[in-house]
Amino acid sequence: MKYHVKDLKLSGKGKDRIEWAERSMPVLRLIKDRFQKEKPLKGIRMAACLHITTETANLLITLKAGGADVHACASNPLSTQDDVAAALVKVYGIPTYSIKGEDRKTYYKHLYSALDARPNITMDDGADLVSELHSARAAQASEIIGSTEETTTGVIRLRAMEKDDVLKFPVVAVNDAKTKHLFDNRYGTGQSTMDGIIRATNLLIAGSTVVVPGYGWCGRGVAMRAKGLGAHVIVTEVDPMKALEAVMDGFQVMPIAKAAPLGDVFVTLTGDIHVIRKEHFAKMKDGAVVCNSGHFNVELDLVGLKSLSKKVRNIRDFVQEYTLKNGRKVFVLGEGRLINLAAAEGHPASVMDMSFANQALAAEYVTKNHDSMERKVYSVPEDIDNEIARLKLKAIGVTIDVLTPEQEHYLSSWEMGT
Repeated sequence: MKYHVKDLKLSGKGKDRIEWAERSMPVLRLIKDRFQKEKPLKGIRMAACLHITTETANLLITLKAGGADVHACASNPLSTQDDVAAALVKVYGIPTYSIKGEDRKTYYKHLYSALDARPNITMDDGADLVSELHSARAAQASEIIGSTEETTTGVIRLRAMEKDDVLKFPVVAVNDAKTKHLFDNRYGTGQSTMDGIIRATNLLIAGSTVVVPGYGWCGRGVAMRAKGLGAHVIVTEVDPMKALEAVMDGFQVMPIAKAAPLGDVFVTLTGDIHVIRKEHFAKMKDGAVVCNSGHFNVELDLVGLKSLSKKVRNIRDFVQEYTLKNGRKVFVLGEGRLINLAAAEGHPASVMDMSFANQALAAEYVTKNHDSMERKVYSVPEDIDNEIARLKLKAIGVTIDVLTPEQEHYLSSWEMGT
């Protein structure tokens, strides 16, 4: 079996941590039990470019239980948990190409190693595999029956490809599922981002000013958690509807240029490029902390920041100190990459349970329905979304009401008025 991980001797610790996460993933466990019996993915080769964490490991194990030949690589150079990667190889027999801190050359080498398996289905978190299948590995695109995409940034890229009529195979946008973005993006990102910031810096959040560019579901989650920790939260937005919602949620809203000199901590979550630029860094107060929790590290103009600086040094793990020419210091966390995975452990397993249940069922859906699917981006079918919500409620011991026949008739008729 081919693989490239840091050290197979870490596999014992990784196995223990994978098992710990599995305890909080009851929905995925139920799916794995069914997959083990039915083998809906038998004969399917899969390449999964995801964050190699304990939660992802449980997804990959579920896919293998369903009969798939699974190959994995990292979707971010800093998000890999090396003990988990080792366990995937040594304990679970899943070829894995992933090392925390890998450079760009190694990152792409790992992508190509996963694609060397000649997959029929790809599973992405940021659309890097799909991108390579439309560029450097375009000859392989005809072998792909479909793909799934985990995150907002990837879905944005894929919808742009569909719009330009260049997408070569169908993709299921797992991020669009309500049981994904309403929970993973909001509660998962909210908690894990603040966890990453605190682990990297040991700063007191209470009493500080936290600036959150982007009020999508991830931004909502971070703003909510920062406020809960006692911070004064400023939101910056380009969307008038989201900006209005932030105001109604009790947050101060202003342009990033006005927020730049006010913030103590900045967290970007937009999915766009250069949200915090050179002119914004120049206005920041001494000691400002800047990080990103969007998928790619392009949200911060670090080249522009470096041009303003006379010295850069690593002052703590995952903390780079930029000393500006005017003497002020700006601290960048996790090299501008996903701070919740660079400095912490990412989303809690209980919320990834629903996200990865969507991934597993989306893979099954593609396997069964690819012949009738077009070259476009599909949302997760509503019946899958609702089934995951039902299973999650059952797993946590929550019951809900059922409509009576009278109520069903009332909702489906127009005759009855006041």
